[in-house]
Amino acid sequence: MLKENFNDLISFLVVARERSFTKAAAKLGVSQSALSHAIRGLEERLELRLLTRTTRSVAPTQAGEKLVESLGPLFAEIEGELEALIEMRENPAGNIRITAGEHAVDSVLWPVLKSFLGNYPDIKVEITVDNTLTDIVAGRFDAGIRLGEQVAKDMIAVRIGPDMRMAVVGSPDYLAKQGTPHSPQELQNHNCINMRLPTMGGLYAWEFEKEGRELRVRVDGQLTFNSLRQRIDAATVGLGLAYVPEDSVAAAVERGELVTVLEEWCAPFPGYYLYYPSRKQHTTAFSLFVEALRFKR
Repeated sequence: MLKENFNDLISFLVVARERSFTKAAAKLGVSQSALSHAIRGLEERLELRLLTRTTRSVAPTQAGEKLVESLGPLFAEIEGELEALIEMRENPAGNIRITAGEHAVDSVLWPVLKSFLGNYPDIKVEITVDNTLTDIVAGRFDAGIRLGEQVAKDMIAVRIGPDMRMAVVGSPDYLAKQGTPHSPQELQNHNCINMRLPTMGGLYAWEFEKEGRELRVRVDGQLTFNSLRQRIDAATVGLGLAYVPEDSVAAAVERGELVTVLEEWCAPFPGYYLYYPSRKQHTTAFSLFVEALRFKR
């Protein structure tokens, strides 16, 4: 292989993965024009069109897809070998990419990272806050954090948090005006703050359980958010009832800003897990990261 192909192949793989010259150029630290020139030169030397370009998108051609499938794992293996060399340093070092939902970051990841990063100054952690069920392999993440029931069976799962409970909360003013629901069915008579499911796009049906009886209630209201903080804030200012992780509103409940209702219908369930592919060889830095997060009862 001509030596000038090597860097151009790396550039091609990044563009094919990002489906964008703009994003790929930012990741590679080069200008878009230089990146476009490199890809064009590679295509001319191979005498093959590798990318289909339009004004709105970039996608690999059939030949490009074949190149991604054949060379992608090889370059990943090279990166792994280089990371293994870094392991020979006296201090653990390396990059860790994590995807996690908003509440998971706030409640279990960030509290641990504050001390972890101080103990290992040569380890870099990139966190993508995303409430969707991200494909960590396709997204080139080292690991993800999700509730145990959402983790795929072919992943290694490490418990990193205690059991959780959800809570239905409203402001004292709202409950004084609209009344207190005594059963999940009565929520249909209330202004409820909905959550849009990031993966399927539908509205989340509130899930309840009491004495082994499970119940899902589809609620309605003026507001719908896909973020936790706004749902809590809306409930606090009296705009309706919200269904949120109990720990996220514990302080507001203690201050009297929010009141919990239907507590007997909110059963505990397994909390967050860190998950990652079983076939991937991990660095010392990643192993230390896993152990730091592992839940200690």
